[in-house]
Amino acid sequence: MQWTSVVYGLLMIGSSFCSILGNLLLLLVVSLNQNLQTDTWVLTLSFSLCDLALGVSTIPFGIHNSLFQVKSYPSKSATCKGSAFLFLLLQLASIHSLTWATVDKFTEICFALSYPVIFTSHRAKIILAIVWVYSILNAALPLFGFGSYVYSETKFLCLPSFKPSSIAFNMLFMVLGIIIPIVLMCSMYGYIVHIARNQVRRGTFVCNEDHCFYVPANNYFKSSIVMVTTIVCLLVCWLPYIVICFYETLTGKESPQPASAVATWLVLFTSALNPWIYSMTQTRYRAALRKSLNKIRQMFDYPRKNSLSHCTTIQPRRESNSSLPAPNVPPALQTNNQPQQDLTLV
Repeated sequence: MQWTSVVYGLLMIGSSFCSILGNLLLLLVVSLNQNLQTDTWVLTLSFSLCDLALGVSTIPFGIHNSLFQVKSYPSKSATCKGSAFLFLLLQLASIHSLTWATVDKFTEICFALSYPVIFTSHRAKIILAIVWVYSILNAALPLFGFGSYVYSETKFLCLPSFKPSSIAFNMLFMVLGIIIPIVLMCSMYGYIVHIARNQVRRGTFVCNEDHCFYVPANNYFKSSIVMVTTIVCLLVCWLPYIVICFYETLTGKESPQPASAVATWLVLFTSALNPWIYSMTQTRYRAALRKSLNKIRQMFDYPRKNSLSHCTTIQPRRESNSSLPAPNVPPALQTNNQPQQDLTLV
């Protein structure tokens, strides 16, 4: 249907813009603030770069196909296979990097004393390497005959073929690549909410080896709201896509075009949501964002202040020049007036 493709294209344009803007802002904040570059910040860098790449590659490809009513691509087209490989690679790398970033946050909150020993810079790099090797191998399987890539007219993208003939690859991709990471993230966020509620009930004093400090109950409430919102966003964005993929794989039928298009858009829209719900909701990132904006504002204000100060230094010179004797004044008078001028300045 034509109206579906137009609406889909407009939604994808908004998603692409928000994805590029949000992830560039996150990368800028991290690069300008050394305190955010922790031992595990490479995990945040990984999913942010993946989401940025989705915003400049896969999403514009879907925009082109929907607005220009592209019906099909050749079955062995390098364009279709390349875009499908990139889509699957970036999606898997993004969600798995995000999962390990959530594990990092969970460990920091629940095992604060042993956290520096559990998550080190070396281990974070090993985890990131495993994530990318797994994503590359999984995305390359259809290129070697295990599964296949096809153009979906209902999704306006080249994707894995969700047909009964590719059921083995589809189950591998959906269960290991999508479902298990989402379940793990929801479970960890749910447990953090449970801990926050118990902390409010026990009291608002938290102690470590050095001292005890007061924590307002409002802080726990805000953290719980953030965690619940994160879980809801995960389920809303991914559940429709998972249901449609299982429906097409098990029945061999195409899902309705509006439902298929909306489900695909929601999955790609996560690239715009991730930098906000996983990073900017944290207090340290918001403080770093304000600090970075102040730095940028000062950079633009500095040349203007210099120009204003230059103008103020020029003005007294003009006044002093105007007080000098005229050229036609006799030299004797100029000599007599000179000491008086010096005394006045002193």
